[in-house]
Amino acid sequence: MTRVLGAALRKARLSANLTQEELAFRSGLSRNYVSLLELGEKSPTVATLMRLCKPLGVRASALILAIERKSAR
Repeated sequence: MTRVLGAALRKARLSANLTQEELAFRSGLSRNYVSLLELGEKSPTVATLMRLCKPLGVRASALILAIERKSAR
């Protein structure tokens, strides 16, 4: 599940034309943590997910829905 979330975060980040560094800065997180999330090595809390979604320009609910759909396959 964390790998699916990581892939969805990476896709959203690339769609927003942000580097990991830019996303980390805008969300108040470290670049290393963003990288670990995208690799599926870490799983964010709901609060962290909300912090990430704001600079990505996506709703957390839309991101979770995409993850649910991909996991159901």
